[in-house]
Amino acid sequence: MRQLLGICLTFATLLTAIDRSQAQPVHSERSFAIVIHGGAGANPQRLSATAQNAYLKSLEKALQAGYTSLAAGHSSLETVELVVRLMEDDPIFNAGKGAVMNAAGTHELDASIMDGSTKACGAVAGVKRVKNPIGLARLVMTRTPHVLLAAEGADQFAQQQQVELVENKYFWTQKAQDSLDRVRRKAKPGAEFKGTVGCVALDQSGNLAAATSTGGLTNKRFGRVGDSPIIGAGTYADNATCAVSCTGTGEHYIRHAIAHDVAARMEYGKQPLVQAAKIVIHQKLKPGDGGLIAVGRDGAMAVEHNTGGIAYGMANGNGVFRVGLTRRE
Repeated sequence: MRQLLGICLTFATLLTAIDRSQAQPVHSERSFAIVIHGGAGANPQRLSATAQNAYLKSLEKALQAGYTSLAAGHSSLETVELVVRLMEDDPIFNAGKGAVMNAAGTHELDASIMDGSTKACGAVAGVKRVKNPIGLARLVMTRTPHVLLAAEGADQFAQQQQVELVENKYFWTQKAQDSLDRVRRKAKPGAEFKGTVGCVALDQSGNLAAATSTGGLTNKRFGRVGDSPIIGAGTYADNATCAVSCTGTGEHYIRHAIAHDVAARMEYGKQPLVQAAKIVIHQKLKPGDGGLIAVGRDGAMAVEHNTGGIAYGMANGNGVFRVGLTRRE
């Protein structure tokens, strides 16, 4: 009986964390919306109840920070950077502190950010010492004429800008080590989410922004760069259509320009956001490739994936506040 009661209590806790929409007050007359992701991957039912709860709590913390920022009238650009920074600092996600390891047993991190109101964007790839790559990506956008800085050049730029630097071993976690060991042994993958963290937002002024950060793929070749720092592949924002952040096997997202394709379908094909996201994920990509999140200029929100699960959260000024580990429209 005690065991059954414990299971019921755990299940109730998860349900409470997944959706507390009615508890969220509306703070302004202008609408806003935010969607986040913490990677796509295994069916969440393969995770222990403890692991599920940890993911949900981390998602809820990040979503609450973004919701509060937008409700207070801060810009979408400020908000997406804030949220992704928080997720980079959380070792449960494959970004920043929790980044996976490459074939050399070290960490190389990628990130990008885009302002939908101006289409200004910035990105970094293969950085090894930057504590928060998303912050450096924004500095590339605002303090250089470039879009993407990579490897040693990006790390040197970080030093010049006096951003917080750490030793590469700072990013190490036992979870990342175990994942690398399994891949090297070609053992059966553990129940985990792969890919990235990301945030898309619509602020009260009607501006869109997107940000994405990742440690990449476990055991990736030294120097490999995925879609996360590639504007139009893993990240895209345009006030005329939507903001998109992707997660999954980056090579496929680059080949199909997935993030931009969602926006293009909306602009040229006049497809609604949710329809465009569905077509891109389920027709342009193959099962298991990954997922994406998006928010439209009208406040529509989309979470789509072709994997067993996706760690996500969504909220808006009309009372929606929800986090979960899988979603099907």
